[in-house]
Amino acid sequence: MQEIERKFLVKSDAFKSEAFKETRITQGYLSSVPERTVRIRVKGDKGFITIKGIGSDSGASRFEWEKEIPANEVVDLMKIAEPGVIDKTRYQVKKGNHTYEVDEFYGENQGLIVAEIELQSEDETFEKPEWLGEEVTGDVKYYNSMLMKNPYTKW
Repeated sequence: MQEIERKFLVKSDAFKSEAFKETRITQGYLSSVPERTVRIRVKGDKGFITIKGIGSDSGASRFEWEKEIPANEVVDLMKIAEPGVIDKTRYQVKKGNHTYEVDEFYGENQGLIVAEIELQSEDETFEKPEWLGEEVTGDVKYYNSMLMKNPYTKW
């Protein structure tokens, strides 16, 4: 239940031609407290509830628990969610032995594109594509739970 991932800004949309899958995601938060973030999400036609714990000092790892729930239940839970909704398309791009999840945001986060890569350890090596930009792992302003409170277009 430990998630280890690194996050990067994306310099260009070249990743789109390399993507093998894309999925629209809408999500909200029942709790955005860092010690126990509770996210609800519709991903494609499926619903999910996810609980995340506080991150490590580097921001690369933290506890994560996720369970699939009916999408209509997510819609109902959104009615009691904190203000702000994250709307994005997630592109999956294979590079070497890893898959990048590249999120292109819409609405108040329009213009922001970030890539995440899940790793087995914080110091694992991985291939970096040419469209990968500055690393922002651990920078809380790029957390989805913060983007709903302080959207990218208001920076």
